[in-house]
Amino acid sequence: MLDFHNHLMPGVDDGAVDLDESRVGLDTLRRQGVRDIITTPHIRASLTERPRELGIYLGVIDRAWDRLRTLAEAEFPEMRLERGVEIMLDIPHPDLSDPRLRLAGTSFALVEFPFMSIPPHSTRAIGEIVERGWTPVIAHPERYSNMPAHYDLVDDWRDAGGLIQVNSGSFLSFYGSAAKRFAWYLIGRGCVDYLSSDYHSRGKCAVEPCGTELKAIGAEAQWRELTTTNPQRLLRNEGPVAVPPFEPKGRSLLKRLLAWR
Repeated sequence: MLDFHNHLMPGVDDGAVDLDESRVGLDTLRRQGVRDIITTPHIRASLTERPRELGIYLGVIDRAWDRLRTLAEAEFPEMRLERGVEIMLDIPHPDLSDPRLRLAGTSFALVEFPFMSIPPHSTRAIGEIVERGWTPVIAHPERYSNMPAHYDLVDDWRDAGGLIQVNSGSFLSFYGSAAKRFAWYLIGRGCVDYLSSDYHSRGKCAVEPCGTELKAIGAEAQWRELTTTNPQRLLRNEGPVAVPPFEPKGRSLLKRLLAWR
C-alpha cells in the first residue's frame, strides 16, 4: 500500500513532535501494511504569494525531511519515502510551481479547505488549480462541518477536475458519526479516488482496521484500488482508475449505509 496523507516529519506541524514520534509513525504504518509513503506537513496556500516567507518555511520542512529520510534509510530500508505537503486553501489560487508543494514532485497536489469548513466558490478554486496545470486531490471531504448540507459539491469538484481522498479512520467513527456516514455514502457511490491515513504519528491508525471493515462487506477490490492501484498510479504521475460503486453483502446493509441523508 501507498499512503500519501500523513504527518510524520518531526517538529513542523501538529503531527510528529520529534524524531521518536516519527519513528512510531513509520513503524505503525509499516505494521499495518504500508510500504510506500508520501509525507505531507501542513502549509498555507497564501505563503506562495510571499516568496521570502515561503522560502523560510520550506527550509524548515527541508531540514525535517532530511531527518526523517535519514531515519527511514537506517531503520526502515524496505519502505519508500517521498515528500509533499497538505495545502490549506486560504487563498483560491496558490502557485504550486515549486515541486516541494506537490506530491512526490508529480502534478498532483493535496489540498484542504480552511477551518474544516467548505468556503463559498470552492469549485471555482478547484477549477483554477486545474487550469494552472495541476491536479488537486481534495483531502477528507467527509470531515468538513458543513458537508452534509452540500454533498452535491463532491460531484462539482470532480467535474472541475478534482480528485477525492477519504480518511480511512472516517469509516470507523474516528471523526464522528456524520463523517462516517458521508464516507460510506461516497464509497458506495464510487466517488472516492484514494484512501489515506492522515496519521499524525500518535494514537490509533486506521489503515488495517479500515481494510478489514471494507473486505468484510465485499469491497476488497475497491480497497485494493483505493490504497494501492490508484496511489501507485499517482506516484507515476498517472490519473486514477475509476473505482466502481459497490453493493455490500445484503441489500439491508446497503440501504442502512446510504440512508444517512
